[in-house]
Amino acid sequence: MRRKSQLIAPRVVFDAIVVTLGLVAADLSSASAESGMIPLGWLVGYGVVTMVGLGLGELYRHRFTLRFLDDVRVILGATAVAAIGITFLRVLFVDQQGVAPQEARMWLFASVYLIAGRAGYEWIEARLRRSGRRGESTLIVGAGQVGHLVAKRLLERPEFGLRPVAFLDKRPLEVEHGATIPVIGSGGPDDPDGLLDHLDEVVRARGIKHVIVTFSLSPHEQQLAIVERCQALGVTVSLVPRLFEGVPDQTRLERIGGIPLISVEPRDPGGWQFAVKYAFDRIAALLAIVLLSPVFLFCLAGIALTMGRPIFYRQPRVGIDGEVFEMLKFRTMRGHAEERGEADAEWAAAELGRAAGGSFRAPAQDPITPFGAVLRRYSLDELPQLINVLRGDMSLIGPRPERVAFARQFEGAIHRYADRHRVRSGITGWAQVQGLRGETSLTDRAEWDNYYIENWSLWLDVKIVLLTATAVFRDPAK
Repeated sequence: MRRKSQLIAPRVVFDAIVVTLGLVAADLSSASAESGMIPLGWLVGYGVVTMVGLGLGELYRHRFTLRFLDDVRVILGATAVAAIGITFLRVLFVDQQGVAPQEARMWLFASVYLIAGRAGYEWIEARLRRSGRRGESTLIVGAGQVGHLVAKRLLERPEFGLRPVAFLDKRPLEVEHGATIPVIGSGGPDDPDGLLDHLDEVVRARGIKHVIVTFSLSPHEQQLAIVERCQALGVTVSLVPRLFEGVPDQTRLERIGGIPLISVEPRDPGGWQFAVKYAFDRIAALLAIVLLSPVFLFCLAGIALTMGRPIFYRQPRVGIDGEVFEMLKFRTMRGHAEERGEADAEWAAAELGRAAGGSFRAPAQDPITPFGAVLRRYSLDELPQLINVLRGDMSLIGPRPERVAFARQFEGAIHRYADRHRVRSGITGWAQVQGLRGETSLTDRAEWDNYYIENWSLWLDVKIVLLTATAVFRDPAK
């Protein structure tokens, strides 16, 4: 608890300073306006209510991931509630002129200052984590498939702020392509005290601040004893639940006596929420086509002048419920697609665990035209998929559709790959904004896509749109 306070306190102090600066700026700007200076008491009251709102919005809860967009939503909500509340009190108890303009200034300045401050804070924090200068030494209990998966994910994504340094396990499993960190405790007597002695030693020697308990062959009593010892040592413990793949963000914890029950509430892909989403997709696609018509005309003219007809590239893809549809793109290559092999043949073969090439034929050369390269670089070749959305083949946001030949083989080889087809495919998706584009891990893609389906919300779609726009300009497709 003390360590958590040490981690949270700097953020609270930082935000308090930023709010104060914002309110001072609001007061100075108000002084030069007709509304006049804001009374000091109301300034302080606004700042206090805002900080309480940020706390109630769980902005200061210790977490592994940095979620700037979620923080922005909390900041806007907390500052707005503070403005409404203080305005109500001032109007109710004090007959003053210019209350509304003054409170509007406080809300505007506090929001802008807090959002800018949070952006800078998290940018610095992310850089420190990626460089290895910030992060908690982490011990993983259980050197099985799940333990290695957790370790590899933390090693690949240092921005989580956890640095795995070792496994603790009496009977580790042989895992192909596992994480390259040592296993402590194996080979000794299989008893709780022996393993607990190793735990005490590694916590002291390696400065362990966090322990993640995954699955192992150790008995239940031994794992429980490890959790209790960690708590006694002041080390934070996280537990990977059984059936973790079926646990969405929306859960409810209840108890039957001392036994906890976690009730899961995943989204229903066949429910009314997705029906509303698909209806909105079509309306938004129509508006986007109208607004982007000059860009469409530019692409059409460029392709006609540099490559001639046809303008569109049509390719069968697998969509909702495994149905095949014809996905549209602007042409970027010379010649006819059916005469070429699959550009990702070696990647697909590797994902399926076969020798490079497999049953797919790779193209002999890259026939992309200079104009086509421009379209691909800025993802303009994807714009015709708005027509697919308008026709109901696709959604604006969802799992990216795969080629038929690839998808049929991936379904039998990649864990939970077929579950992606519970919803309509999307122009962009949660996996893509996490960097899983092109020749990246299919297992990770399936994991992120299924996370999106089971945790869908309007806010999640908004985040994906914002992150997609950022990615297009920051890291154009190559």
